[in-house]
Amino acid sequence: MQGRLTGRRLLYPARCPVCDRVTGAGAISVCGICRSLGKPEEIREPVCRKCGKPLDDGEKEFCMDCGRRPPAYTQGCAAFAYRGMEDSIDRWKNRNRRCYTGFFAAELVRLRGGQILRWKPQVIVPVPVHSRRRRERGYNQAELLGAELSERLGIPMDPGLLLRVRDTRAQKELGDGARRGNIRGAFQAARQAGQYGRILLVDDIYTTGSTAQEASRTLLEAGAGEVFCACLCIGRGY
Repeated sequence: MQGRLTGRRLLYPARCPVCDRVTGAGAISVCGICRSLGKPEEIREPVCRKCGKPLDDGEKEFCMDCGRRPPAYTQGCAAFAYRGMEDSIDRWKNRNRRCYTGFFAAELVRLRGGQILRWKPQVIVPVPVHSRRRRERGYNQAELLGAELSERLGIPMDPGLLLRVRDTRAQKELGDGARRGNIRGAFQAARQAGQYGRILLVDDIYTTGSTAQEASRTLLEAGAGEVFCACLCIGRGY
């Protein structure tokens, strides 16, 4: 067994989940160069009391987006700042770096696990991708992350509750207003969600919050009591 494991490590060496350099370590870990550069940047206070975006002004309670349009979900959190993780997330979701998932989930639990458990969610629901994109990628990164969180936090996952019924354009290609229009009507609940008093919605990235807003609204309209959001990376809340 040890020989087979060693062989696998030689064929598929561990890589830094931030820069993708080969680390030589037995498990996925951030390389010394990225750590010296402060990557990935962990989310620290002050943060928006609604979505969890980092704020420059500690006197503010809410980021600009949440202040203008309070989201439908109750509260959100994130592990890392999105800036500096763009290439990492792209490799994870579009270039088959599924090996990053365990590390990402462990970091989200380390940094935000206590907060998530205080919310007392009854179920994890990953943000779904459209069937076409799932066929192209072979997986949904939010579902992979949700499954790892489910195992580590002891919260069941219901990946079939929320469906992506519209094949929308990538949100990163659009401005704020266009993102809201692009995602409107993109989700549908597969069934009523009244059995869940508290749902934890899981996704990879949170920028303007349009996706989380639409997904949360759909779940609440299907009967969910409250929706909380947890994502791996988040933008800044200027």
